[in-house]
Amino acid sequence: MSAGLEACDVPLAEAYDLALVDLDGVAYQGHLPIDHAAASLGTARDAGLQLLFVTNNASREPEEVSGQLTDLDIPTSPDEVMTAAQACASLLSTRLEPGARVLVVGGRGLVTAVREVGFEVVGSADDAPDAVAQGFAPELGWADLAEAAYAVAAGAWHVASNRDMSLPTARGFAPGNGALVAAVVAATGIEPDSAGKPSPTMYRLAVDRVGAERPLVIGDRLDTDLAGARAAGYAGLHVLTGVSSARDAVLAEPGLRPHFVGADLRSLLEPHEAPSREGGWWRCGDRAARVVDGRLELDDQGPAGIDVVRAACAAAWSAVDDGEQVAADSVPELTV
Repeated sequence: MSAGLEACDVPLAEAYDLALVDLDGVAYQGHLPIDHAAASLGTARDAGLQLLFVTNNASREPEEVSGQLTDLDIPTSPDEVMTAAQACASLLSTRLEPGARVLVVGGRGLVTAVREVGFEVVGSADDAPDAVAQGFAPELGWADLAEAAYAVAAGAWHVASNRDMSLPTARGFAPGNGALVAAVVAATGIEPDSAGKPSPTMYRLAVDRVGAERPLVIGDRLDTDLAGARAAGYAGLHVLTGVSSARDAVLAEPGLRPHFVGADLRSLLEPHEAPSREGGWWRCGDRAARVVDGRLELDDQGPAGIDVVRAACAAAWSAVDDGEQVAADSVPELTV
């Protein structure tokens, strides 16, 4: 796939056979619904698109996630949820035999996932674990991280469910699993393997689970959801309802760029026009953008909206790919 925005002349829900949907920032916001999410996902399902919800959260059980989605009018069964805990357990299975000892530093979801694939869960580095599986749980403390460090330093394989440095909460962003993993790395000097996004492992496991041929990743974070899509070789839709903004998309480096950009999940039900170059301008719909002397310029005609975001992405990405630097202070916050 190219590193630019792509065209799709039919609704995305018709062009792809599986949507790998992120949770927080896409399907819901914390414990609250996101406008148009439930209705758009329902319409996409009715059109034949399979949905599989993929989350870097390793502390929750699939049944808990599916229950929350169902309560928000997105009917979901547990087998339509893929957690980073399940991906972590699957990654452990690539090197460890059933019955191997695993020190789990994380929540219930990770404990369950590790046990379900046949490993013995132990509680201390003194139990000589073969591996340490580390995932986020709000109750984790220094003693848990110390046990992980002792085990890794003694030779246990360190596998992180994900390395997200932050996670959204009702009060703002708090330290995520990546921050806790970093503490173990600082103590041991040993870098772990990671199962969650942006590693492609979880996406590929999800695709294999349903036998999909044309998967579409839908996410709000460029550094995890969309970077994972690029790493896996899958198309990615960036919706602007969560962490990464339209401005972030314009400034994204090639490995983080989405293939499609939409204001919200209604964009799953629409065709997508790819920007085209006309002279020095990149045009999409009624809007256009260009880069002159390293600075992004937008035309002053037409409405605000997603077309100006797409045009700006095309102009900035093209300039960067041609070896030019785009000044970050020339890229405004873009409203949709």
